[in-house]
Amino acid sequence: MKSVETLVVGAGISGLATAAALGPGADVVVLEADREVGGYCKTVKKAGFTWDYSGHFFHFKHPDVEAWLRARMPGQDVRTVNKRSFVSYGGRQIDFPFQKNIHQLPQAEFIDCLHDLYFARTPGASAPQPEENFKQMLYARFGRSIAEKFLIPYNEKLYATDLASLDKDAMGRFFPHADLTEILRNMKQADNATYNATFTYPEGGAIEYVRALQSAVAPAAVQLAEPVVKLDLEAKIATTPNGEYRYHRLVSSAPFPRLLQLANVPHDPAVFTWNQVLVFNLGFDAKGPRDVHWIYYPSRQLAFYRVGFYDNIFEGPRMSLYVELGFAKDATPDVGAAREQVLAGLRAEGVLTTQQLVAEHSVLMNPAYVHITRASLAAHGKLSALLREAGVFSLGRYGGWTYCSIEDNILEARALVRGWTGKPTALG
Repeated sequence: MKSVETLVVGAGISGLATAAALGPGADVVVLEADREVGGYCKTVKKAGFTWDYSGHFFHFKHPDVEAWLRARMPGQDVRTVNKRSFVSYGGRQIDFPFQKNIHQLPQAEFIDCLHDLYFARTPGASAPQPEENFKQMLYARFGRSIAEKFLIPYNEKLYATDLASLDKDAMGRFFPHADLTEILRNMKQADNATYNATFTYPEGGAIEYVRALQSAVAPAAVQLAEPVVKLDLEAKIATTPNGEYRYHRLVSSAPFPRLLQLANVPHDPAVFTWNQVLVFNLGFDAKGPRDVHWIYYPSRQLAFYRVGFYDNIFEGPRMSLYVELGFAKDATPDVGAAREQVLAGLRAEGVLTTQQLVAEHSVLMNPAYVHITRASLAAHGKLSALLREAGVFSLGRYGGWTYCSIEDNILEARALVRGWTGKPTALG
């Protein structure tokens, strides 16, 4: 049996950020089930194309965090990009966010949206609508037309669930809210800024940020292909196929339900639900649409909900895409059939014309987006408190069972270590 002060489960952003924050000389071991670090921030390179497991674009609000990472990426070309994103609707490309650009719709649909928006948002114009879940929030704040033309179909394709099952604040600060005044003002003077109005991306892919974090961790501290198969909370022992680790504290970025199973914590598994996302990375022999980074697709006739353009970040000569499809957590996607639907949909939308597919990659992310519900919020709060009492800290998108950015993961890890030491960490 090995003994360690801090045992970290998962060598993705959250786990490596925790180990990095502890600083040089820390008594820490990072256990990773996979044979590579990175979690969902892995990067694939094929036939001259660089793709991530999915589109991971970085939106930094803390200059010190970004500077720390860039200092550990010597020679890497990191672009800062002003995002260009659109909604494909009715044969048009509407500026994103849709709700702030309804004036770009055909006149009749614009009038419908404006009418419903006014009567939904103006005090006294109609009886207040309930906002007890995500779907009700969309109707209450944006009216029936905006909700049903874009917000509901798009998000149902993404989350692969009935939006009425989600908490009204399921997307938190990442949902582009807009009031009536902002929407009207946008008709005259465009202001489509969202939380990710600009993003940064390294030429080597998202894995470069992972490697920056890894560079601050002793190589021997990261143990690959060593999954945790059991946790004894009382004895503070983690068991792997290769042995046992006695720890003082444990930090996990594993999906929260998985952590509960490993630790044999009684809970209702039905409380925690999620979607799967099947990602196709596609490389073509010639350029496609220019001056666009994302296109959102609310149409239920299309299998995919979003397409991203890697080649428009570094002005590449060949079209390089990622295409995302949402599935329910218990679904078994037919990858071959989905691939044909994707290619047919790209042709129907005019993204793909005469270009020939020359390289491809696919990955199924499971879980992908967690479903944040009233029940999951309550259960996570109660059960994570129980784990903390036993010296186990669950963090990150999946450990925290939340919707957050990659920078948020780093900040959370830094704050956790500061809470233990009471002083600044190696991450600042």
